[in-house]
Order: sequence, then structure tokens, then C-alpha cells
Amino acid sequence: MLRQVELIEKVKSYDPNVEEELLNKAYVFSMRAHGSQKRASGDPFFSHPLEVAGILADHKFDSKTIITALLHDVVEDTTFNLNDIKLNFGLEITALVDGVTKLSNFEGRSAKFNQAENFRKLLLATSRDIRVLFVKLADRLHNMRTLNFIKDLEKRRKISFETLEIYSPLAERLGMEEIRKELDDLSFKIIEPELRDSIIQRLSLLRQQDEDVLDKIIKDIEEFLNKQNLNFKVFGRQKTPYSIWKKMKVKSVNFSQLSDIMAFTILVDASKKCYEVLGLLHQFYSYVPGRFKDYISTPKPNGYQSIHTTLIGPLNQRIEIQIRTFEMNEKAEFGIAAHWIYKDKVNPKDGKQYRWMRQILDIIDQSHEPEEFLEHTKMQMHADQVFVFTPKGDLVALPKGAMPLDFAFSVHSDIGSSCIGVKINNSMKPLNTRLKNGDQVEIICGDENTFTTRWLDLTITGKARACIKRFLHIKEDDDFKKLGKEILINQFKNQKIRYSERNIKTVIDKLNIKNIDELFKSIGSGKITSEKIISSMFPEKKLLKKNNKIILLNQIREKKEKNEQPLILKGLTPGMSIHFANCCNPIPGDDVVAFIVKGKGLIIHQISCDELKNQRSDKSKTVKVSWENLLTKRNEFVGKLNVTIKNKIGSLGVLSSIIAKSLSNIRNLKITDRNSDFFKINIDIDVKNKNHLSKVIVSLRTSDFVDSVSRL
Repeated sequence: MLRQVELIEKVKSYDPNVEEELLNKAYVFSMRAHGSQKRASGDPFFSHPLEVAGILADHKFDSKTIITALLHDVVEDTTFNLNDIKLNFGLEITALVDGVTKLSNFEGRSAKFNQAENFRKLLLATSRDIRVLFVKLADRLHNMRTLNFIKDLEKRRKISFETLEIYSPLAERLGMEEIRKELDDLSFKIIEPELRDSIIQRLSLLRQQDEDVLDKIIKDIEEFLNKQNLNFKVFGRQKTPYSIWKKMKVKSVNFSQLSDIMAFTILVDASKKCYEVLGLLHQFYSYVPGRFKDYISTPKPNGYQSIHTTLIGPLNQRIEIQIRTFEMNEKAEFGIAAHWIYKDKVNPKDGKQYRWMRQILDIIDQSHEPEEFLEHTKMQMHADQVFVFTPKGDLVALPKGAMPLDFAFSVHSDIGSSCIGVKINNSMKPLNTRLKNGDQVEIICGDENTFTTRWLDLTITGKARACIKRFLHIKEDDDFKKLGKEILINQFKNQKIRYSERNIKTVIDKLNIKNIDELFKSIGSGKITSEKIISSMFPEKKLLKKNNKIILLNQIREKKEKNEQPLILKGLTPGMSIHFANCCNPIPGDDVVAFIVKGKGLIIHQISCDELKNQRSDKSKTVKVSWENLLTKRNEFVGKLNVTIKNKIGSLGVLSSIIAKSLSNIRNLKITDRNSDFFKINIDIDVKNKNHLSKVIVSLRTSDFVDSVSRL
């Protein structure tokens, strides 16, 4: 454990203006506050904040960050509160300590909810002062170093997964590679101990086969570069077990197939020298195509700069080489923390200057629930990068696999929400196009929001998905309210009762519902039936239905059903509160009925649908609808056909040609059987209504290539 004088001397070694008196005060205050508390290891609890302070001192942070590290558990784990910190250390340090301090657990809420709320608090505090995150990462690093003292294996695994999913990506976003690597490896050691051990054994075996391979390669590179009269330094390392496992997983290869488990770094004194060394290496060694990245001209979002290349190098081994300046190397190791080393006058309170932080704050604004925010944030922080350009030439970094909507929402949520198309490198492309490095992306916008549920399949970034889900939640709530009101009005008409919202409000308290909008929403989403509302308002009707002595009850019910008015549905969006059943694929012209499903709204079925027959035991959930009143924005529906065609050259071409001439389009095609004479095919086609589908069927039957056609 660091002694008080050792910590002070360590900070003094890089900061001559250290606030020595305040630092000493924090040391004593924290030690006394934690008193006789012990850690799981049996060590005094104070050893933990002291070690966290030591980690930050190793990274040469300012006095206030070190003081915060010493005090970071005082409010959470002792009888002292934020007022005590404020009285003794002032507002700035109090704000930092508050940012690192966890919220109390919310009673009755899940562990994931509590985790998400605490993470939200951390990020909001970080947006005000980036030093909060540095302290939290150092705190997590020391906890991971001592995790083996926790006896509960499941708890150790849970902490390790959280570290991999949240804290390691945060360290990567800050550019703190050494901390990220250690967090990764310590987590991997808990989650996959046997796998990690087997990789270490394999690496050890390789070292035994050629003990001096690293030194030999370094010596060979040095001899070559010495002839060029350059000021340089070369060092090499074996990749960590976790990074090797990740590469094996991503590339779906075993260990023996990995040829680039060694990485070498060449440091020079100027950016232009990096390109000079690159050119020399490519002349002297064989270059592996497709393995070159220039992060000097286009730095990573965390500020990382370097040139990466892969060569068939000395000893005929495939090796990765990174070329950068000495200053770039400091920033590669320490990331944003390197600004404190180089005295770049970065304002620690400018957390919002970092683009990734702004994107995560946007996710906080857009997310519906804390758990949803946490999942979207994980997505935002994980993934390799792809770099694309706006039409004005601005660089936008996105995760690998990103699509145009991810780009649009990254630029601005208004651009994403009004997107109707995209040009990539001046050519119109579909919205499911995967973006590639160097693409120029231009979003074509309409006059209004064009969100659909399908957009969730066209995005991978947390920000885009959070924006889309937020809009869908709002639209879905509005749709459920409209639908619920129409269902209730319709039920009143069918029961020959005058509809009055004033009278309805009288039952809201009985049903423990906040207001009339919540009532409509509950009816529309299937949580409450309209019959329950009417029976609550008019209990005499409920008694009438239950009275088995009433004469001709069945005839009365049949007459009532014949006189039922179809539901009028206006301004609702298919896919929100109205869904067309996949089991029978109803299209305009079919006889249909709607069934209310809890949490989904109305599912439209054909009356003859076998699936519907299993659900219709509860008649209160069945609603009469007609296509005349089913007003939707949907122009195309899916018609399913079972077609048998002759096994002849060109028969499939004729089939698709007939469908195209009938002004339809093939959405999906599946061959279900094939022999020497015939193909049997299931085809999904776009149609406007039942008449349109009939015309397609008739056109297909006129062809000599088609043996039979029927609707599925």
C-alpha cells in the first residue's frame, strides 16, 4: 500500500504546482472515514482508494483528480455525505465525487434497471467533467485486479461481463489502450479461464520453438532502417490472449491458422517520416494486400493516430507493423489522458467535446427506458470503425456494418427521421447498403418523418435505434389511443348506448387508470376489453348476460352480431396498432375479422383462417372490420401462390415475366419440390387487392409452362 509521502512525491514528480496541503488533507480524511472497514481480501478498505489514486498518478493526472480518487467511496460506503465533502474540499471536487458515486438501488426494480440508471448518472457527470470517467476506470481496474478475492463465482462473472461490455469500450473510446487491454484480459481470465490458459500454453510453446523470434525480427528491421539514417525506435510484443481469442472468433479460425499474433511498433520523430518508413518497408518486404490503414490522415474518434500495415517480414513471418511518432505513441497509450502529460490546455469540463460522448448523450435523450438506453449504449461503444464522408467532405466515423440510416442519425436526428433515400458515391442505393471506408454519403430528405418498424432492421448504431424506437413508442401510443377510442365508440353503438366521455370518466378510478387517454390506450393494446368498460358503467347489462333464464338469449346474440357496425380505423399505421396476420395474409377483398391481441392491437385475419379459429373462443376480443373502413397508408399486400411449372429451360424466366407484366413484383420465391418433369414453387408477390391477385393467377394459367396455380 502506498504511503502518504510516496503518493505526494509521485504527483510532485510531474506536477510542480501540486496542491500538496489539500492532497494531504484528502488522504487523512479518507483514511479516517473508512476507519476499520475491510475489503474481501482482508486488506484495509482505504487501500482501494489509495491504489486508485496511484493508478491515476501513474497517468500524471492533476491534483483534483487524485483527490477525487482518494474520496470516491466516502459518500457511498461511510457515514459522511456530499455536504461534508463540500465543506472540506469545495464545489469542484464535490461535483467529481458525486459523479463517481453510485445511486442507491431502486426498490422493486431489476438489477439491470439499477445498473442502467447508475451508468446514466456516470455518463451525465462525465459530460460535465471528463475526469469523472478517468476515476471510474481506475476504480474498475483496481477492482478487477483484486476480483479473485470475491468467493461467489457468479458475481465475479457478472462483474467481468459488465467490464467487457461497458468499461473496456469506454477505455477504448478514451484511447487508454493499456487500461483497456488489462481490463479485457482480467475479465477474460474470469469468464473463460480454461480457454485463456490454453492460449497462454500455445504461446509458450511457440516461444520455446523459437525463443528469440521477437528479438530476431526487431534486429532485422533495425538493421534495415539504420541504413536509411533515421531517428527511430522499434519494439515488439505478442498479442494478449483475449485479443487472440477475439481474432479467432471474428475470423472463425483456430489458433494454428493465425499468423499475425505478433505486432511491432516503429516510432519516428515526425509525421512525414511515418510515410517515408512505410514506403521503405513496402519496398523491402512483401506487403499483404487489404491490410493497410492510415489513421494519421484520418484519426480514430478517440484521437488515435498511426499507420497500420501487414508484411511478410523477416524469417518469412507475417507480422503487423504500426508506424507513428513518439508523441502519437504517448497518446496511443494514454489517450485523452495524454493531454495532461503534454499540457495541451484541455478543459476537463469539456466532456461534450468528444463526439462519442455527444452520441451517447443523444441516446439518453431518445431512450424510452433505462434498460433500453443501456443496450443501445453497449451497441454504440462496441464495433470496429468505418470512415465515410458527407457531401461537404466532413468525416463521419461509424461502426463496421453501418448503413445509410446510421449515417443519417449520426449527422442529425432530424436528417435521419426525414430520410427517404440515399446516394452513395453519387449513385442511388437501397437503405440496406453496408457502408465502406471512403464512401461519400448523401441523405435525401422528405418533408416529414417517414419512420417505419422496418427501419430497425436497417440500423446497427445505438443512437439510430434509440431515435427510431422513441418515435415508434410515441406513434404506437397514439395509435393505441385512437384505436381504443374507436373500439369503445363502436361497442357503444352496437349496444345501442349513447357514447359520452363524461360518463366514461366515472369508471376510470374504479379501474385504477390515470386518465381517459390511458383508458383508450389500454383498450387499444388489448389490456382491457371494451365490454368490461360497459359492464362497469352498466352492471344491469352484465346481469342480463349472466341470467340463463332469459328467453331466446341465443337469438338475441345472433341478431346483435348481424347488426354490428364495422370498426372505422383512420390515420393508423400498419405495423404499429394494426397488423396483417402472416398465417393467412389477408388482402383487400377478402372477408376479414380483427382479433385484439394484448400488447399488439388489432391482428387482421381472413374469416376462414384456421389460426383464428383457435383464438375466437373469447368473442369479446373479436372486432368486425371491413376493407372500406380499414383506411391505411399501405399500398401493397403480400399474395402467396403455390405454382407448379414444367422443368424446361426458361420456365422461371417466363414465370417472372408474366408476374411483371401483371404489374406485380416477386418478393420471395422458394422451390419446394423438383423432379425431372416439374418444379413446385411457393411465391410471395406484391398485390393491391384480391382482384389484382386473381388477374396474376389467370395470366399464369394461360402459359404453356405453368401446370397449376393456387393461392396459399
